[in-house]
Amino acid sequence: MSVDILLGLQWGDEGKGKIVDYLANNYDIIARFQGGPNAGHTLVIDGVKTVLHTVPSGIMHEGLINVIGNGVVIDPVTLRKEIENLLSKGIEVNKRLFISKKAHLILPTHKILDAASEASKGVNKIGSTLRGISPTYMDKTGRNGFRVGDILDPNFKGIYEKIKEKHLKLVTIYDYQDFELPEIEKTWFEAIEFLRELNLIDSEYYLNNALSKGKKILAEGAQGTMLDIDFGTYPFVTSSNTITSGACNGLGIAPTKIKEVIGISKAYCTRVGTGPFPTELDNETGERIRKIGSEFGATTGRPRRTGWIDLPALKYAIMINGVTQIALTKADILNDFEVIEACTDYEVNGKRSQELPYDLCNTEITPVYHKLCGWKTDLRAFSAYEDLPETFLGYLNFLEEYLKTDITMISTGPEREKLLFKKALEVQSL
Repeated sequence: MSVDILLGLQWGDEGKGKIVDYLANNYDIIARFQGGPNAGHTLVIDGVKTVLHTVPSGIMHEGLINVIGNGVVIDPVTLRKEIENLLSKGIEVNKRLFISKKAHLILPTHKILDAASEASKGVNKIGSTLRGISPTYMDKTGRNGFRVGDILDPNFKGIYEKIKEKHLKLVTIYDYQDFELPEIEKTWFEAIEFLRELNLIDSEYYLNNALSKGKKILAEGAQGTMLDIDFGTYPFVTSSNTITSGACNGLGIAPTKIKEVIGISKAYCTRVGTGPFPTELDNETGERIRKIGSEFGATTGRPRRTGWIDLPALKYAIMINGVTQIALTKADILNDFEVIEACTDYEVNGKRSQELPYDLCNTEITPVYHKLCGWKTDLRAFSAYEDLPETFLGYLNFLEEYLKTDITMISTGPEREKLLFKKALEVQSL
């Protein structure tokens, strides 16, 4: 069978968790392929809100397998809290969750290094979530990482101490002393004992064997395309590949196995932390979107920066990922706007272009906007795609024509059931 991929097309927070949760019953396995506990996938089921940071978003479905792939970096403490929260809600995590032995672990000293490095940057901070994710990926590529499978090694603590010693030497370079390591370590080792009791697997064999048996897999990404380490707004990016190719590396599946690539985009843009944001609305309109959309980080709680939808960036993300269809989220947040704006071009040095410049950070960009009539209707009231108001359908048609990609799903609220399908273009794996 084949693998479908679901990922974000903007700077994260597009609503991936909800779409994965909705589609989950059409698959046998949901597999998270990159990122760490800086992700925050929010699910609202029967009025109950659950935020997932590491566990795949199909965990709420009975009988569905969820795999944390080798491309993910795991904080054992965060994972333990997340699992215990799910267990308290009656979710049979032990039957549904499997973890790759090749996934790397975030050590206590990774978090200390992260905080020390960020503090040293002063006004030039990247906007790290300080969860140790960047140092963990650095150790991974530097061939000095600590993997899940290592906790099964008889010399487990010796491996840990060697890496810890290296980290503490690096911390002295930053002259950083704001930490209490023994207390942090105690909690971490307790979480390691908890992790040992979970289903630890050779995930690349597990997933490919499932495919050979005709199983359907949905690969779930974290963050968004514009935060990709190679193709995002570098250096204000995350430390992993958030794009389609990241699913191959992060799960051990071949590109030939990929079928549908479902890209998720909000009807506007948001970004958490620092970094370039061409369509940012640092005004009353931006604040209005933030307030109506409750735009605060699910993981950090930080207010998100808001702006109109950026179509050149979205078209770029579609190209990089090979997106076959789009799910548009949070269109309902714009219900009461008289006018909706969409950036169609960048003006750089007096010239218009629909291409992203090499360096968005140091290039002065003036966004060029196209104005559309707002629909002034509560989209949450509609239960069928074909019944949507003409003004909103006109907005969708404009986006599809510009992006040359079909918008097949419309999310009109945070709840699981608030998702409308364009009937002729449903997910092909369904």
